[in-house]
Amino acid sequence: MNTEIKKYVAELIGTFWLVLGGCGSAVLAAVYTSSGATIGEDTLFPLGLGFVGVSLAFGLTVLTMAYAIGHISGCHLNPAVSFGLWAGKRFSGRDLLPYIVAQVLGGILGGLIVWLIASGNADFSLTGSNPLATNGYGDHSPGGYPLFTCFITEVIMTFMFLIIILGATDLRSPSGFAPIAIGLGLTLIHLISIPVTNTSVNPARSTGVALFAGTELIAQLWLFWVAPILGALLAGWLYNALFAETQAEQAAREALTDRDYEEEAVLK
Repeated sequence: MNTEIKKYVAELIGTFWLVLGGCGSAVLAAVYTSSGATIGEDTLFPLGLGFVGVSLAFGLTVLTMAYAIGHISGCHLNPAVSFGLWAGKRFSGRDLLPYIVAQVLGGILGGLIVWLIASGNADFSLTGSNPLATNGYGDHSPGGYPLFTCFITEVIMTFMFLIIILGATDLRSPSGFAPIAIGLGLTLIHLISIPVTNTSVNPARSTGVALFAGTELIAQLWLFWVAPILGALLAGWLYNALFAETQAEQAAREALTDRDYEEEAVLK
């Protein structure tokens, strides 16, 4: 298979896993309880994942896929990440459109599978402020936050997510640990912002479930494209301008021998 096609397929599969794992945990397990599990007389033990569990689920999808397909496509899984890496001069503009198409298709496929599985429960319905783990503002914000607050939240959270990604994948950073930092970063972002927007920071994730949740949620999708991409672009430009290696640093690093690296590791 052509190398380019492999990258796009990897992005599709990775984004599918992110939506299935993250949104699936929110829809299927976040509030699941069992009447047979007790921690004391008349005290039920909640088996639901809650905010913490859903936050971890999103982080784990990125962490696992980073190790699984990072060497194939870079494991963006997110149009905002692709834009941010492009702005940071880490990604070619010619790949932007095919990456985004693959990510959105993967997100839609993930949303479809979550909807199909959830529909197997007779009590499931697309009601409430965030059916199918959708993102929203106003009446569709879990905490009832208005449009401006949700917009700022998504910009800042995506900005910080890209700063984490750009820093963790910098050649000067410890090698092999980037997926852990990125996965934990996404977990923290969800812990902060689930009550505000149900946490998007990812247009493909938002689109993938909104398409199955009705016209009101689809009408709010614009925010979850504009705000994350804006935050990602700002982070990419800032990191490249302030923190990227200078030409002198690059030349000095290229001049180092294997023995220099070995001695540096011993000193650490």
